[in-house]
Amino acid sequence: MIIEEMICPTEEVYQAFQCLIPQLTQHSLPPSREDLQIMAESPGTVIFIAREDEHHQIIGSATLGLFQTPTGRHGWIEDVIVDEGARRQGVGKALTEACLKKARDLALHEVNLTSRPARQAANQLYTSLGFSRRESNLYRYELS
Repeated sequence: MIIEEMICPTEEVYQAFQCLIPQLTQHSLPPSREDLQIMAESPGTVIFIAREDEHHQIIGSATLGLFQTPTGRHGWIEDVIVDEGARRQGVGKALTEACLKKARDLALHEVNLTSRPARQAANQLYTSLGFSRRESNLYRYELS
């Protein structure tokens, strides 16, 4: 398996997201080519993609979001997606570890993420990697 940062959103990357995003959620459309370009150029967004060794087909992705506040620079892992045909093979773990390595390289002190309780395998993975549950409430305000 090969994990790499998405530097240039090629047609292959675009097509991969068209397939991967519906496997994560039915509530969001896959990113457009323009969206991918904006993310690739943003210093606050690092997208990792996972490829199979054999065919080099994209089989997953994860995003590390970075932002600065008065209390420091923060990292947030979002949208860890593994293609249905590649699950339970360590792809999610490798993608999450790539996000954590990048966060260490950037000298972040912590990285946060959320995961729905129904995603039992994902929650077990995050716990096994050393993530701990926070005592916090997550609120959402819908703007549209």
